[in-house]
Amino acid sequence: MKEWYNGYNWAGTSVYNPFDLLLLFQKREFRPYWFETGTPTFLIDLLTRRQAWLPELGQLETDAELLSTFEVDNIATEALMFQAGYLTIDEEINLDGNWFYRLRYPNREVFQSLHASLLNAWTPQGQPVTRQRMSLYRLLLANDFSGLQALFTAFFAGIPHDWYRNNPIAQYEGYYASVFYSHFAALGLDVRLEDATSHGRIDMAVLFNGQVYLFEFKVVELVPEGKALQQIRERGYAEKYRARGEPIHLIGVEFSRESRSVVGFEVERGY
Repeated sequence: MKEWYNGYNWAGTSVYNPFDLLLLFQKREFRPYWFETGTPTFLIDLLTRRQAWLPELGQLETDAELLSTFEVDNIATEALMFQAGYLTIDEEINLDGNWFYRLRYPNREVFQSLHASLLNAWTPQGQPVTRQRMSLYRLLLANDFSGLQALFTAFFAGIPHDWYRNNPIAQYEGYYASVFYSHFAALGLDVRLEDATSHGRIDMAVLFNGQVYLFEFKVVELVPEGKALQQIRERGYAEKYRARGEPIHLIGVEFSRESRSVVGFEVERGY
């Protein structure tokens, strides 16, 4: 219950979403009840227009003045998401009398459901997004990295070229990694973005089924350069997770700007 529905915080004690709890007790099933009351079309459209870097949304920082802004036509992304209930306060920071706030997703319901909506909005109609998510879950359970590569290669290759030309969001360089990341987030997995280490930041870490998966993303012109996996190795990103005593898998993913697809997918298993 805590993972799904708790977490709303205004620099005090975290609280549950009462709407969710009432329906949970009635139906005895964990579902995104609050999120399903209305599709946040306005928010999805705004994040699309602003070409939001999706992995960053749950780590935004702001100040008290910005959070209280109500100018609908000129509202900051973090203020809108906070006021609409998609972000909450993670930490209150006082710097010599200046108050700042680090924001986060309140719970699994919001994190998982928002990214499922974004994934549907950021891919063409007709793409089998739901089937892709189901396949992703099964491939991770089996540690089938060849299947994982084939899944995402086929996914991006299946997006029509006309859609790339006519859709501004698909021309955004961060589109590839954002959509890749949203597949994992839409499953509600433990995904950690820009995870800081003593040697840099890991693009994406996924903790699942007693395994650690470390991803680094690169955009290249046409052919793979091998720099994504090389960076994970050279900067020792895996060291942060050694103490967990779990298998660590290093995965370098390269997207081609020219062919608009996955052209590199290197893996070191059980590192």
